[in-house]
Formats: sequence, C-alpha cells, structure tokens
Amino acid sequence: MGLQTMRKGEFSRFLFQPQYAYGEMGCPPLIPPAATILYEVQLLDFLDSGKVDDFIALDPDEQNAVPLSALTDVVNTLRSFGNRCFNQSRYDDAKDRYKQAMTLLANREKQNEEEKERIRTTVLPLYLNLSLTELRLDSPHKALKYANKALEIDSHNTKALFRCGQAYMELQDYKNAQNCLITAQAKKPFDSDINSLLRKVAV
Repeated sequence: MGLQTMRKGEFSRFLFQPQYAYGEMGCPPLIPPAATILYEVQLLDFLDSGKVDDFIALDPDEQNAVPLSALTDVVNTLRSFGNRCFNQSRYDDAKDRYKQAMTLLANREKQNEEEKERIRTTVLPLYLNLSLTELRLDSPHKALKYANKALEIDSHNTKALFRCGQAYMELQDYKNAQNCLITAQAKKPFDSDINSLLRKVAV
C-alpha cells in the first residue's frame, strides 16, 4: 500500500515489524533474529501497465471512441516498456512491445489529416526502435525495412539514415551504407557514432 501512494521522485521510510520482514530467524549474518527493519525507498520512475490493460480490454469501436491523446499515452507507455526490455537485453520482449504499440496505432480509424499526422509522428520512434532491435537480433534485412519506413515519414531523420547505414554494413552493402552515412553526416557532422561507422565503411 505504501508504494502505491508514492509519487515519482518521492522519498519515504517504511518500518517493518519482524513478522513482515525477516521473521524470528532473521537473515544471518547481516540481519539478527526478530529484527525490526527500516527501509528507505525513493521512487525514481514507474510505468502504469493498468491503463494499457484497460485499453486493450476495450472492443475496437470503444478503442476508436477514445481520444487520440489517450491512445498515444498508451502507446508511449508500451514504448517505455519496450525500452526497458531493450536496456535489459530482452530484445524479443522489446520487439513485442513495440509491435503491439504499432498495431494499436494501425487499428485506429483516422478522423482527419491532423490526426493522421499525429499518428505518423507517434509511429516514427517505434520504427526507429524496431530497427535497432532487429539489428541486435541479427536481422539486418528487417532493420533496414523499419529504417526505410521511418524515412518515409521523415526523409531527413538522422537516426533512420544511421540505422540504414548500420543495416547495409551488416549486409556487406558498403556502397549504400556509405551513401546513407554521408547523408547523415551532412546533417550531424560531429556525431561520433556516424563518423566512427563511416570510417569503418571507408576502410
């Protein structure tokens, strides 16, 4: 109950009687028998899986009736879950989260051009996430596919160009890799990752 009432960034102390901590035995040699334990907790961040579950439980008509802002909130939460999995090297789980988010966006019945543009803006980082994830999964063809989809949305996106360069490198297509990286370098000439990979292509 205590954690559920905390806010992001909050610092709290919790005092636990032995029966709710390590009991009569304790945990030798660090914790003596029948010890009352003081925990100090700071809530750095959290992800609300409940709102994702609630949205997915809706039927398609109900999902389309939800404001777009609520949908993008759910999508961004799924993306954050995917990022957490990625950072833990759980690449298949990350991929599943990203694709689940993309499916929700694809199922949305677009009402007007403004909504279509907002959805395109929301799906762009998902394509970039999927491209990098496929590279980690040793699937450069899929990585290239997602990077190109990102470029269809934003042809000047440096990350998408860099992902294409990485994928072409893995496919040993050095000419296309160099072309993508040179274009990316023109937009970010001091980017160390771009310059490092470009030097490898030139060797």
